[in-house]
Amino acid sequence: MSDGQSVCILWDASHIWGLMAWRAVRALGLHCRLVKGQDIAEGGILGKSTKSARNEAALLLVPGGNARHKAQALGADGREAVRRWLAAGNFYLGFCGGAGLALTHPNAEDGLNICPWSRAPYPQRLYHLISGHVRARVTEGLTFSPEPLSCQSSDGLYALPVWWPGQFAPQEVTDVQILAVGQCPDRDFWLADLPLSKLPGNAIAHWQSLYGINVSADFLEGRPLVISGSYGLGRYVLSYSHLETPNSPDANAWLARLLSRMACLDPGERVVPLWQLRHPNNAWPRCRERLPLQDALRHMRDLLDLAVEHHLFFARTHWLWGWRTSMPGAGCNNLHAALCTALELEPTPAALTWWRSVCGRFAALEHIFAAGAEDHVLACRLAESLSPTLPGAVDRRWLEHQRASLFGHPMYGGGILEELLGMIEEVIYLAQDHAQPL
Repeated sequence: MSDGQSVCILWDASHIWGLMAWRAVRALGLHCRLVKGQDIAEGGILGKSTKSARNEAALLLVPGGNARHKAQALGADGREAVRRWLAAGNFYLGFCGGAGLALTHPNAEDGLNICPWSRAPYPQRLYHLISGHVRARVTEGLTFSPEPLSCQSSDGLYALPVWWPGQFAPQEVTDVQILAVGQCPDRDFWLADLPLSKLPGNAIAHWQSLYGINVSADFLEGRPLVISGSYGLGRYVLSYSHLETPNSPDANAWLARLLSRMACLDPGERVVPLWQLRHPNNAWPRCRERLPLQDALRHMRDLLDLAVEHHLFFARTHWLWGWRTSMPGAGCNNLHAALCTALELEPTPAALTWWRSVCGRFAALEHIFAAGAEDHVLACRLAESLSPTLPGAVDRRWLEHQRASLFGHPMYGGGILEELLGMIEEVIYLAQDHAQPL
């Protein structure tokens, strides 16, 4: 494939999901580039920017993450540039937050408004707290449908991963095609921090009759999970399933097919290998600038281990820790994945120059964060232990204030972690040209 035909991945507000998408496309043997909203606003997708004209996109892939923050990063010029580019006959692939970005929003500044569907509200917050694989039924024979399953699937359903997704609000009169609908949970499905497959068969019905709480995940059945439509001469595919999830064969094969059909690319592989973040490599040269990153990763691993020991976090996959609903698990996973990735990339001269300008501040902030985060985890554990007998011993308002200052808002980010994460992600963005093939 020539330099002029690549997959561009929107880097802003993507965090671990951007890293996962970037890794997946490279693992399938394809060239891709991380781009920012500012790059797009300046013509990076359209080939009008002197910085990135050689990387004009065959496809814009928008990973998960906060859709509103992505829209803000694009700005009015960037959003209009994407719409013009798509209407001219190009392709958009959005996962989770990237799907939400493409939907129609009451406030036009919150999204691209290229799909006439909107995001569904949540009648229950539990509807958003689902993760793992869903058994899904796909529509066969459409342009962007997956390949037929092998005989290994006895029920004819695909196993598609979801990670705390939104939901589509279908509109009656549109040309939107539904490519997949959910049916039921798969074996690794969790609702919040409850593994449904490990609950006794009568527990869910008992809870519903006794407490009026339905944790059966029956709301999945018939809900659109992946859709497709047109905008001008262009086409989009929006998926609340993360098809880029490592070691998810049905999803990965569908992703490879989409990249082939949407952008005329030829993936060399069909499965994304395991993402082993528990034993990262270190590609940085031996220099003093490496030490703050190494210290930060060590502190983060110590924090994760501490939280696991106290039953507040738990090992979920090779690349993800699960967490109790009261804990800042999303932020910790974002920071850990970014640190591992940054250390695995040999820094380019631009990345090293930029890092030298900020690593002093990073080190100072990171030490404050590490000490505060450990204190917060232990305080949460203490509050949990004392709550039956001394419910006010640890002030919940103080815990919430401490969490906000360290980790920010669970959905919108912020806090010290946000600044640390921004510095590391800038290093990754500047060092992407040194990423090794997977």
